[in-house]
Amino acid sequence: MVDLVANKVHDEQRQGEAFAPFANDVNQYNKKFYIESYGCQMNFSDSEIVASILQTEGFGATRNYEEADLVLLNTCSIREKAEQTVRKRLTEFRKIKEAKPGMLVGVLGCMAERLKSKFLEEEKLVDIVVGPDAYRTLPVLIEEAETGQKSVNVLLSREETYADISPVRLDSNGVTAFISIMRGCNNMCSFCVVPFTRGRERSRDAHSIINEAQDLFDRGYKEVTLLGQNVDSYYWIDEANDEMVTFAKLLEKVALVSPQLRVRFSTSHPKDITDEVLFTMAKYENICNYIHLPLQSGSTRVLQLMNRTYTREWYKAKVNRIREIIPDCGISSDIIAGFCTEEEQDHEDTLGIMQSSAYDMSYMFFYSERPGTLAARRYKDDIPEEIKKRRLKEIVDLQGKLSYESNKKDVGKTFKVLIEGNSKKSETEWKGRNSQNKMIVFPKGNYNYNIGDYAFVKVADFTQATLIGEVVI
Repeated sequence: MVDLVANKVHDEQRQGEAFAPFANDVNQYNKKFYIESYGCQMNFSDSEIVASILQTEGFGATRNYEEADLVLLNTCSIREKAEQTVRKRLTEFRKIKEAKPGMLVGVLGCMAERLKSKFLEEEKLVDIVVGPDAYRTLPVLIEEAETGQKSVNVLLSREETYADISPVRLDSNGVTAFISIMRGCNNMCSFCVVPFTRGRERSRDAHSIINEAQDLFDRGYKEVTLLGQNVDSYYWIDEANDEMVTFAKLLEKVALVSPQLRVRFSTSHPKDITDEVLFTMAKYENICNYIHLPLQSGSTRVLQLMNRTYTREWYKAKVNRIREIIPDCGISSDIIAGFCTEEEQDHEDTLGIMQSSAYDMSYMFFYSERPGTLAARRYKDDIPEEIKKRRLKEIVDLQGKLSYESNKKDVGKTFKVLIEGNSKKSETEWKGRNSQNKMIVFPKGNYNYNIGDYAFVKVADFTQATLIGEVVI
């Protein structure tokens, strides 16, 4: 058992699969770069910003790291296992580097911010270390590293850093894309490193967000996901029009780009998502009926230790409000097993909230202490690993049942599906997601559909992770 379990349908959206970019015209560039991203959607979005910066400096993306002049790992510090994976990968790249003098290796993102010069001095695995707010300085850092110096910039910014950069869409299916609407986080959850690695919240200019969404739609994209550590706290003042743009207003503005452009968002904090957001979702058909609403724990006592600033009752009321305003809304969650001092009753409280919330899917972890967090300074990580694993297994098993029951209820229903590509198992089948973010697989048949088209699909069967259907004419 590992310390994270997630529905495989959603793995590619949130968890650390290696990720390589691609450029059809890579040979037109003087140098080549290769990048892998680990962790959250924000990291994948940041990698697209990095690709844009590097492209303007004459670097083309390649899938083959052995031919790259520059190898970058965009890292995550949310879990110990993620950091271990990166260290192992860096060791592999060092062997390649020894056989290819001149190749540079860099670490980007949260792990770079947290460990800073340790990579350069103690482990000697990398040439460049760049924090999440310092990607604009990459050209200078690369230039320094090419002279044999070690380069580092992990300074955090108080301003939105990349609003004017048009991301290069990496490994894109040409249908779905991420748009970062804010950076950083003001929620000091005791288990989380994000406020320390990504800094304080700052919201991006709403006009630049709308322009990016419009540009994506004009280029054929049919779905955008608005990203932030806590999107519901988005807030920007449009001084020219004397308007305060909340997340609900931003959501509406993006939805109005075109009714053919689907809009998703992630992630919401239970204390911040408002009725205004929910009513906006209900008003526009192209805003997807899906909310990722992290629980972390179902115990009020543990939630207080986590500094989540809501209670068990508050969370249940929020889920009920979502169901009231958007009855068919899909809801997913994050859950941590075995947080400091967690007792069996606390664990049972978590299972109870899972049951009442009836999550469609969840990302499930057991707690791993992260150095520098409030929890690491205040509390002892006192739950034995075997108990953490046992509780996590019970959470995973329950979520499996909930996912099965959720999909079972969809049999006989018809959904509007955005076709994303061929199914993994067969080129004779399409795959796509419905508004509730569930994957649906269906035969291509003789229908004249293409990637990026919408199709109405009636669900005939299901697995724990996937709906199976037929096109409805």
